[in-house]
Amino acid sequence: MAAEATRESDAAGRLVLAATPMGDVGDASQRLRDALGSADIVAAEDTRRTRALAKALGIEITGRVVSFYDHVETARIPALLGDIEAGRTVLLVTDAGMPSVSDPGYRMVAACVERDLPVTCLPGPSAVTTALALSALPVERFCFDGFPPRKSGQRREWLRALATEPRACVFFEAPHRLADCLADAVDVLGPDRRAAVCRELTKTYEEVVRGTLAELAAWAVDGARGEITVVLEGAQPKSADPVDLVDEVEALVESGLRLKDACAQLATESGVSRRELYDAVLAARRNGQE
Repeated sequence: MAAEATRESDAAGRLVLAATPMGDVGDASQRLRDALGSADIVAAEDTRRTRALAKALGIEITGRVVSFYDHVETARIPALLGDIEAGRTVLLVTDAGMPSVSDPGYRMVAACVERDLPVTCLPGPSAVTTALALSALPVERFCFDGFPPRKSGQRREWLRALATEPRACVFFEAPHRLADCLADAVDVLGPDRRAAVCRELTKTYEEVVRGTLAELAAWAVDGARGEITVVLEGAQPKSADPVDLVDEVEALVESGLRLKDACAQLATESGVSRRELYDAVLAARRNGQE
């Protein structure tokens, strides 16, 4: 929208978001190299890692380097806005991948937009798109959902929201929580939904494990290390006929759910009437007794 466009010519200063390599420094773009060497201020999630990256690239950072991680992000913004308004270039980089994508950056961008200050981006590595490309799943349409909730109950609620999501879903997970997350996914989404677990993308020990949720949950029990990105296959359309869902309801009942709760869950996932599904189950039970 024109009302939200940032000006490029009214001020020399600007915010530059730059994607950094996820592991292989060879993925650094020439534009990132140039920006590291010329920016007036480099706002870095981890200043040590950014200096190490510059050294590996043979770049000398001549500008001022300031920390810009989650706990100091809000406090740093006013001074950085002042630098931009004074005509300086602020380069914002995170440890790996694209700023603002489950990393610091969003608040700074929003603050610049609020003040009508120029913002641009140097595209590059992203674990999201890399995992999608490697997943071997249909990913023409996808959503990104950050990190799942840490507690099982909240995580299961989050997974239930994906039960009927037709798009592939990409999310990050901590290695020590991966097995529990996949086990919950099996319980909520079923054992046959396909997924891919991508680990240490672009790094020496890169690994992509593909299979059903049941297969991946069994694999994850032994533990996984490194940065984890998961791609979950989109949900397949379900039948809208309550009769076709009776067996699934009975399976949930056998697993411990009350009949009404099982009907409610499947009705939400499939879009059928809860009452019609409940009646279909009772009718099937009566027919089985005759």
